[in-house]
Amino acid sequence: MELLIQNGIVVNADGRMQADVLVQGDRIAAVGAGLSCPGAARIDAEGCFVLPGFIDTHTHFDLDTGSARTADDFITGGRAALLGGTTAVLDFATQARGGTLQEAFDAWSEKARGCSCNYGFHMAIAQWDARTEAELPQMTRLGVTSYKLYMVYDGLRLDDGAIYAALKAAKREGALVGVHCENWDVLNRRIAEVKAAGFTGPTGHPRSRPAPVEAEAVARLMRIAELAEAPVSVVHLSTAEGLSEARRARARGQEVYLETCPQYLLLTEDCYAAPDGEKYVMSPPLRTEADKAALWAALAAGEIDYIGTDHCSFTMAQKRAYAHDFARIPNGGAGVQHRGQLLYTYGVCAGRITLEQMVQLLSAGPARCFGMDGRGAVAPGMAADVVVWDPGFTGVITDTGTAHNCDNSPFAGLAVRGRAREVLLNGQHVVAEGALIAPGCGRYIPRKGYGRCR
Repeated sequence: MELLIQNGIVVNADGRMQADVLVQGDRIAAVGAGLSCPGAARIDAEGCFVLPGFIDTHTHFDLDTGSARTADDFITGGRAALLGGTTAVLDFATQARGGTLQEAFDAWSEKARGCSCNYGFHMAIAQWDARTEAELPQMTRLGVTSYKLYMVYDGLRLDDGAIYAALKAAKREGALVGVHCENWDVLNRRIAEVKAAGFTGPTGHPRSRPAPVEAEAVARLMRIAELAEAPVSVVHLSTAEGLSEARRARARGQEVYLETCPQYLLLTEDCYAAPDGEKYVMSPPLRTEADKAALWAALAAGEIDYIGTDHCSFTMAQKRAYAHDFARIPNGGAGVQHRGQLLYTYGVCAGRITLEQMVQLLSAGPARCFGMDGRGAVAPGMAADVVVWDPGFTGVITDTGTAHNCDNSPFAGLAVRGRAREVLLNGQHVVAEGALIAPGCGRYIPRKGYGRCR
């Protein structure tokens, strides 16, 4: 199949140019002015930007927490992702305590069948022992080159010694480890204190997990990684204090990568006082205006490496069932469809970052760091995962006007500009005029070792 995208402005992380894009099969064959290809299908991108497909570094599709299952699986989540311009997600294949990494990989591979966008897996390690360590080379052969460790949750967290050992083992495999950084023992004590003080509803959530709970854990992780002489990533960074700890580690010469999410750039803890405050219960919690400002400044300065969504959606019925006890409200929110629009509207259009920086955060950075060779740029030889971005679109996010399977959005009420008008996935035209025309075309993307970006 041949397809020609004409009259658009091609934007990569290193610049932009007026150019046509010729796609042959699943690859970009040429980028340049005045391209022609008799018989090729055509997309007129006049007035639009032509961008590399976005990569969401942080999703939780079809996740069972033990007390609730997410509203979105790979079918509904993948559909929403693609309509937002995200052509690949990295989801978390989670090892069960007592189980193996291979079992988790097989389970998530089955869950992902029929996904509309491409996908890969971070392996979430819930038990570190000799058997788990011995599985890492097989994970490398399967194209898994990133892992997640938790400092929180009784069924998932590892002690500091296990984190140290896992970092060393992952480094030998050329893999990158991301860590959820919160002090579990302290926040559990604080939960009890906050409830005793009478804050049992959603407003108690941020009180129980203030900024130092994250910052202490980030600082501790940085020192553990220093001792392990290993690179490390902090997932869903939410505070200025946590950012400061990462900066200290970088100043010592450590290789540290940082991810944040749109909710920490756009929303604040004031949301918990709203009538639907349980909607916003997620971990880490929403923070302050000062934290938002610090994260935006870090984006502009190139200190943040990628933006994921932490899409972990639950219905309002699931959340309201525990509205009287914030510690039991299912943690998470929907976001996979609107990440591009939010960053474009409140980042690019607001003058906080450039469009090239947006491409770096959503495409080029994730592709390089997570070993997704051949993705992250619109250039000859690259995979034809391409987004035609219409900057003239305007709209408002609503709770129900979305493609995901969740009946709420933490971003409801926010005005947005721009949209993914057309999307190519592996060279196939799958979204046309903002509508999904070819569902279920996603592929598993095996990855190489992480690419050093710092």
